[in-house]
Amino acid sequence: MHRRPALLALAAAALALAGCSSLIPPYERPAAPVSASYPPDTAPGTPSGGETAADIDWQRFFVEPRLTQLIGLAIANNRDLRVAVLNIEQTRALYQVRRADELPSVGVGATVARQPFGASIATVYGVGFVVNNYELDLFGRVHDLSQAALAQYFATAEARKAAQISLVSAVANAYLNVLADDELLRVTQQTLQTREDSNRLTKLRFDNGVSSELDYRQAESLLEGARAALAQAQRQRMLDENALVLLVGQPLPPDLAPPMPLEQQKIADLPAGLPSDLLVRRPDIRASEQQLLSANANIGAARAAFFPRITLTGSFGTASSELSGLFKGGSWAFTGTAELLQPIFDAGRNQANLDFARASRDVAVAQYERSIQSAFREVSDVLAGRATLGEQLRAQAAQTNALAIAYRLSDLRYRSGAASFLDTLDSARALFAAQTLLVQTQALQLQNQVALYRALGGGWNESAELAAGTTPAIPPPQ
Repeated sequence: MHRRPALLALAAAALALAGCSSLIPPYERPAAPVSASYPPDTAPGTPSGGETAADIDWQRFFVEPRLTQLIGLAIANNRDLRVAVLNIEQTRALYQVRRADELPSVGVGATVARQPFGASIATVYGVGFVVNNYELDLFGRVHDLSQAALAQYFATAEARKAAQISLVSAVANAYLNVLADDELLRVTQQTLQTREDSNRLTKLRFDNGVSSELDYRQAESLLEGARAALAQAQRQRMLDENALVLLVGQPLPPDLAPPMPLEQQKIADLPAGLPSDLLVRRPDIRASEQQLLSANANIGAARAAFFPRITLTGSFGTASSELSGLFKGGSWAFTGTAELLQPIFDAGRNQANLDFARASRDVAVAQYERSIQSAFREVSDVLAGRATLGEQLRAQAAQTNALAIAYRLSDLRYRSGAASFLDTLDSARALFAAQTLLVQTQALQLQNQVALYRALGGGWNESAELAAGTTPAIPPPQ
C-alpha cells in the first residue's frame, strides 16, 4: 500500500491554505506634525539646489586628510558602531526564526512501540520522515509575526546607519575641539610670554622706585593668571584628545597626516531642502517608521489568535514488527493527525494581547511623530546658528583686533609714565578673553556646519561605503 502521493497532496494543500489571509490593519504613514518649511528668518540666503547632505559621502564632505583618516578608523574600530552592526545580526536571526515557522519542519525519526495485536502485544518498529505540529496559517498569525520581525530587522539596519552618522559627526566635532585647544594653547603661551616680559619690566621699575608695589603686584597677578590658564588649556587638550581616542576606538597612530590649523579648516555649505526630505533621508526616522510597521503587524497576529488554529502532525516511512523487515516491500506506512483548537475561554488573554498590540502601535505612532519633530528642531537650530554665527565671528574678530591695538597703546602709555598700570591690566584681561572667545567661535561655526550635515542625514552613503570596503555588506533576509 503506497501512501506517498497522499502525503504529497496533503502537504501541497497545507502550503496552499497557509498564509492565505492576513489581519494586519492597512498602514497609512502618519502626517508629519511639523511645518512645511523651516522658519524663514533662521536661514537667510540658504543655498538651494545641488547635492543634498545624504547624497554626499563623508569622504567628500570632509576634505582634510587627517580628519578623514580618523573617521575611517572610527568606522572600523568604534565599539558602539560594532554593537549596532551585531544588533543587525541578532534581529536578522530572529526574523529567520519567525520565517521558518511559516514552513513545515521535517525531521527523521525512529520509533519502537508496543501495541495490542489480537490477543497478544506486538512490537512495531518504525523509521521515517516526521512533520510535527505544523500550524496551517489560515488567518495569517504566523505570517504576521514574521512581518513584525522583518520590520524590526529593517529598523535595526536603519539604526546602524544612524549610529554611523552620529559617529562621523562626533569624530569631526571632537577633532575640531582638539584643533581649538591647540589654538588656545598657542594664544595662551603667547599671552604668558607677553606677561612675563611685562612682569620683568614692572619689577625693574619697582626696584628702581619708578612705579609702586601695586603696579608690580598687579603685573604679577596677570602673570599667574596666564599660567593658570595655560595649565587649564593643557588639561582640556588632553581630555579632548582622550574623547577623540575613545571615538576612534584605538590609540591615534603616529603616521596620521599633519593637522591643518583651525582657521584653515574649510567645510562645504549645504542646502537645507524641505522638512519632508527628512522622512526619506534620516535613518533614525526610517527606523522609527519600521518600528511602527512592526507594531502594526503585531495587531494582525493578535487578531488572528481569536480564530481557530489548525496544526498537523504526520509521518511517512516504513514500519514492521521486525527490525529486519523495515525496508522490505509493503512496509511503507503513512500516518497523519489534524488538530483544531478554537478559543472559547481564555480569561481575556487574547483580548488583552490585542489591546496591548494596539496600545503599542499608538506608542509607535507617537514615537515616530516625535522623531520627526526632533529632526525638524535639529535642522532649524542649526540653520539659526548658520544665520548668525558668521556675523558673530566677524564682529568677534573686529573686537579682538581693536582690543589688541588698545592693549599696545595702554602698554606704551604705561611704559612712558603717562598712565597707570591699571589701564594695561584691564586691556590685557579684555584682550585675552576676546582671543579665547574668537577661537571658540571659529570652532563653533565649523561644528555648526558639521551639525547641519548630520541633521540632514549626511554621513552614510551605502554605495560609497561598500565601494570603499569600510563597512560590510548587509544582505537582505533570505
